[in-house]
Amino acid sequence: MFTSIAGRAVLVTGGSRGIGKGIASVFARNGAKVLITGRDSDVARAAAAELDALAANPGEVSFVQADVSSREDCRRMAAIAQERLGGIDVLCANAGVFPDSRLADMTEEMLDEVLGTNLKGTVFSVQACLPALARSGRGRVILTSSITGPITGYPGWTHYGASKAGQLGFMRTAAIELAPSRITVNAVLPGNIITEGLAELGEDYAAHMAASIPLRRLGSVDDIGYAALFLATEEAGYITGQTIVVDGGQVLPETLEAIAAAEGGG
Repeated sequence: MFTSIAGRAVLVTGGSRGIGKGIASVFARNGAKVLITGRDSDVARAAAAELDALAANPGEVSFVQADVSSREDCRRMAAIAQERLGGIDVLCANAGVFPDSRLADMTEEMLDEVLGTNLKGTVFSVQACLPALARSGRGRVILTSSITGPITGYPGWTHYGASKAGQLGFMRTAAIELAPSRITVNAVLPGNIITEGLAELGEDYAAHMAASIPLRRLGSVDDIGYAALFLATEEAGYITGQTIVVDGGQVLPETLEAIAAAEGGG
């Protein structure tokens, strides 16, 4: 049995939808005090209300409008988290964007948007929360990276892949720097997860992706949320600078034929 995280103060950036909302839901259902951020205040408000209704302790999920690509917004969200939650024990740096653009067509503005949110936003979020995480004495930073970039590639996501690989470079040195403050820094690397964003890519994309996964299904946001929850536990306190791939085995087969061969041999 893992030590309960009930009562822990958890900040989830980009927690108003998709994987971030799933992470926030898992923490809230396990008794944590949760603050989510989002760029759209109406969406974030609705998400917070929905999450609070599912929480183990209703009344302890709230939201703040913030854009992590802004250093000032990150400082403000960290200050509000400390005020509302009484501190910050866990930062889930999840906020990210993934607009599609082929390399030949990518504009400087597109590149700046993705790197600004996904990579700079991660750095700004961690920087803003550092004092509170250090005061916690058991601070946890959990990054939402991706298999795309660190392990795989996909046409149209060169900027996204670069930002997600960059997060892991940041993570490894940050883990060393923050270890004296008893702050761990780790990352979850999702594969194809059922979210609003994936739905926008169409049913054909989802079916094709499921066929390339040995477990033959797409992941759920809970799959990511529970990986993040584990990294926040006391029992994970000796893990830092590491990654957990949560992809149903997607990166393992050499070809689709390997999956078919496994099923044929079963």
